[in-house]
Amino acid sequence: MLKLGLQMYTLRDLLEQDFKGTLAKVAELGYQGVEFHHFYGYSAEEVKSLLDELGLEVVGTHVQYDSLVNDFDNVVAYHKAIGNRNIVVPYLSEEQRSDWNAIFTNLKEIGNKLKQQDMVLLYHNHDFELTEKINGKTALDTMYDTLPETELLAELDTCWIHYAGYNPAEYIAAYAGRLPIVHWKDVKRKEDGSPLTVELGQGEVNVAAVGDAADKAGVEWIVVEQDICTNPPLQSIETSLNWVKEYVKNGGKVNV
Repeated sequence: MLKLGLQMYTLRDLLEQDFKGTLAKVAELGYQGVEFHHFYGYSAEEVKSLLDELGLEVVGTHVQYDSLVNDFDNVVAYHKAIGNRNIVVPYLSEEQRSDWNAIFTNLKEIGNKLKQQDMVLLYHNHDFELTEKINGKTALDTMYDTLPETELLAELDTCWIHYAGYNPAEYIAAYAGRLPIVHWKDVKRKEDGSPLTVELGQGEVNVAAVGDAADKAGVEWIVVEQDICTNPPLQSIETSLNWVKEYVKNGGKVNV
């Protein structure tokens, strides 16, 4: 059964104001785990103590590509101390992805170094990895064809897969076996065609199909995220959680 997490980037402004209180609210709502993107000056020991107190698991952490290249030892030490094994590259700038071969080489090295530390490297996609092509194939598929699953696992963001024009459920099925985490995210298009992330069930993504596919693919964590909240963020994550509860009532296999 899928475990339900929250990507804390959704609550970034609240975390900056009240890190501890915001985590407590996430636990109170019923999310089982949290995926970090920033620690707002808190030590690893403080974070671990707070997670233990609240009964929250660490899903993983989004760590900037440059930090993994240039500050690897400190990244590993911090995450070992909070009990996190999943290190996720969250984004590549346009400048960075001007040389995909260099990225693949660096990810290979980082993945192997993490493996030696009993940790794993994952990559989180946006839409550009699917719209940019390398020798006629999407950059995302080329990445996973180039690096074996022993060096790089996937964290598929299903909102961006949909926005790029692909079927998220089909992508999840294709990456079964190297996909421990899926981002559960909904989106609708504004009048100019640009994306607006919305609460689960409020947009154009077939989010129920995403949940079903994730379960069939053996995904461990399905993680709610909303990049931009037009409603108060805590209200948004509660709305999404209420949708998940209805999904479970209708047969969805998520532990809530």
